[in-house]
Amino acid sequence: MKVKLETSKKHLVLGFLPILLIVGIFYFNFQTNENSYTKIPDQSNTLEAKFAYLSNAGTNFCAGPNIVDPMEGSDRLQGSCCSPMDFDTYVEQIEGLKKYANISVIPFDPYDISVGLARELLDYDKTYMLTSEQQAVYDNAMKMSSEGGPCCCKCWRWYAFEGQAKYLIKNLDYTEKQIAEVWDLEDGCGGKENSDRQINQPII
Repeated sequence: MKVKLETSKKHLVLGFLPILLIVGIFYFNFQTNENSYTKIPDQSNTLEAKFAYLSNAGTNFCAGPNIVDPMEGSDRLQGSCCSPMDFDTYVEQIEGLKKYANISVIPFDPYDISVGLARELLDYDKTYMLTSEQQAVYDNAMKMSSEGGPCCCKCWRWYAFEGQAKYLIKNLDYTEKQIAEVWDLEDGCGGKENSDRQINQPII
C-alpha cells in the first residue's frame, strides 16, 4: 500500500512538472518582451544613451488611433514613425519641451510617450468642442506649424495632439503661436526638421 501511495505521489509531481515549465517559459518571455520596449534601461541617463535606445525602438509607427487598444496604460510608444531620428534635432526638442514640464498633457520626450497619455489626448479629441474663436486659433496654429498640423501624417499622433491642442486652447487659453511651437517640439516623425517628410498624408 505504501509503495503504491508513493508511486502515485511521484506520478502526480511528474505530471505537474510540464505545466510548471510552460508557465515559467511564458512568464519569462512576457517579462522579456515587456521590458524590451516599455522601459528605457536604467543606465540610459544621458541624452546620448536615450537617443541610442529610442532610435532603435519600434512601438511608435504610422497607425490610426486604435494602435493603443491592445496596449496597457503603462506601455510606451517609442521611436520615430517615419524617418530615422536625428540627434541634434532630438536635443533641441528635449530642451525646448522643458519649459512645458508642468503641463501634464505635453510629453517630456516626443519619442517616448506613455499609452496612458495617448489615450487621454485621443479622448480630448473626441469630447472637446471648440467655439468659433477657439477654432480660429487652432486653424491658425496649423498654418504656423512646420508640419502643417499636429503631425506629418494623419496617424494616432495627429489625433492625439489635435486633442491636446483643444485642451490647451480651451483650458489654458493657448495662442496659435504656442500651439504651433508645442507641435513642433513634440514632433515624433524623425528626420532633421521636416525636409524629408510627407505632409498631412492620411493613414489608410
